[in-house]
Amino acid sequence: MNSLSAVLWTIAAILLVFWIVGLIAQATFGGLIHLLLVLIVAAVAIEVVRILSRPKPQ
Repeated sequence: MNSLSAVLWTIAAILLVFWIVGLIAQATFGGLIHLLLVLIVAAVAIEVVRILSRPKPQ
């Protein structure tokens, strides 16, 4: 795993934790809590696309 992959997975994990804490605490951040979920999905989607677009070793 290269450093960019590690960074993206770390960001996704941190955002997921913030999102869960926000839901549990029932903080009134309006749409910000759900924006965190969108950012998580985007970070994971970017990583999946990067993994799938790598050339396959022969």
